Amino acid sequence: MVKSKSKPKRTEYPSLLFYGSAIYDFLSPFKRAQNQWAARYIVVIFAIIIRSAIGFGSYSGHAIPPMFGDFEAQRHWLEITQHLPISQWYWYDLQYWGLDYPPLTAYHSWILGKLGSLINPEWFVLDLSRGLENQELKSFMRFTVILSEIIIFIPAVFRFTRWNGKHIKQSPIDQTIAASMILFQPSLMVIDHGHFQYNSVMLGFTLLSIVHLFYENYLFASIFFVCSLGFKQMSLYYSPIIFFYLLSRCFNHTDSNLPWIQRINFLRLILIGITTILSFVVLFGPLVLFGDFQNLLQSINRIFPFDRGIFEDKVANFWCFGNIFIKFRTFLTQQQLSLIALSLTTLSFLPACIIILLYPRKCLLPWSLSACSLGFFLFSFQVHEKSILVPLLPITLLYSTKNTDEIAMVSWINNIALFSLWPLLKKDGLMIQYGALFLLSNWLFGNLSFITPRFLPNFLTPGPSISVIDGDLKKRHGLPSSLLWRLIILLSYTGIAVIHFVDLFVKPPSQYPDLWVLANVSLSFGCFGLFWLWIYYKLIVLRDVAH
Repeated sequence: MVKSKSKPKRTEYPSLLFYGSAIYDFLSPFKRAQNQWAARYIVVIFAIIIRSAIGFGSYSGHAIPPMFGDFEAQRHWLEITQHLPISQWYWYDLQYWGLDYPPLTAYHSWILGKLGSLINPEWFVLDLSRGLENQELKSFMRFTVILSEIIIFIPAVFRFTRWNGKHIKQSPIDQTIAASMILFQPSLMVIDHGHFQYNSVMLGFTLLSIVHLFYENYLFASIFFVCSLGFKQMSLYYSPIIFFYLLSRCFNHTDSNLPWIQRINFLRLILIGITTILSFVVLFGPLVLFGDFQNLLQSINRIFPFDRGIFEDKVANFWCFGNIFIKFRTFLTQQQLSLIALSLTTLSFLPACIIILLYPRKCLLPWSLSACSLGFFLFSFQVHEKSILVPLLPITLLYSTKNTDEIAMVSWINNIALFSLWPLLKKDGLMIQYGALFLLSNWLFGNLSFITPRFLPNFLTPGPSISVIDGDLKKRHGLPSSLLWRLIILLSYTGIAVIHFVDLFVKPPSQYPDLWVLANVSLSFGCFGLFWLWIYYKLIVLRDVAH
């Protein structure tokens, strides 16, 4: 009896996307598809632990009376929504921390205030609780940020990476790692859980809208995007792309022989329009129902304060960088600056809108959203340092890819974004958190492995993927393949190191007290601008992709 020859066992190579990174080594025991639930739980638990650890530090305005900072602003909104009728929410004591976010933030504050009042009503006594900073209140407020993120943002991240990963044929373990890279974005973690805000709620609603666009549930996508706008007005950075994508999806692009009027899906267009209008009515309706029309106008005036200057702080955008060399406000009025900013911003996102209108590909959504929102950050009116979190959402969604060059570019701009927040975090007393997150995120994802000594691989990785490498596999080095981009990235990292050194150890000249901050602004703006141009290059290259 002749024995049949057994087929040689094929060597199973791990994914090249994240091979050589600590996060791959941590999760590699769960790389079988049926074990992904365990890997996801590990990622979520680790994410909660990191966020909790950040929360042990300082926060915006800590022990700085009389205004304190964002922590007190959020606490104060929990206070006024508890004790005042809706008709007074947007009118009360505007010289302190008057409510200036859309109504969904107010409803969110009302719910959290009710929950907190069950624990200790003294935390939110009207007027008498101002500046309260005891440990119990701090722990509760930190908990509410984590809870909000668990309910909205984290599930949205896993839904996105699962859908996108399946459509680009990404392995299950790579889908989980991509989700972890989005969840461990250092800038979002240090702002929400260090500085203190609820940006993850706004970003979570936006991401849910994107997911439903992928599933072609356009009505749910409209509702969730209105929720994002209703929570924080900075979601307007995404609105041109969402509008043009939905509009394009109301046209029949397959049969060009039909007259244009017959190619319009009027039913879908009308349903999207009605759903969007009703969603805004539900959000803003209580302001009129329990107040009056003037109350609605006051909320809009608070949400869009056009009477402020073109910038307040030193931010890594065109206006702050340009103001180093040209003092715009010496020869341009406030109205003129506003019009110029509007014009530049429109020009910055218009090409992305045209591309997504003519080529409504799902794969182009993260790219076009990145181009549009980063254009808003670079050129629009009244930008804050924290506004970089808005373009960072679609940018980090690009981690869900099969292109290692794209991963390297996204990792670089994540580092630049965190660096751009350094002056704010230094003022908040979050320097340790900044340094720890910078090192942790880059170590986990192998972004700085190009500086890893060849003879110390085991020291910098918890598993086998760096220390045991097959000859067919290339070691991750955290840099793109382009020599030009490698040079730009290495020079930017060198600039970061130099700026940090002088900022910590060298006192700036008395006549230029903000010199190191302006150096931060200049380097960050230059990198953001180059990355924005790269995004547009990728949009043009990818516009004919058929998925």
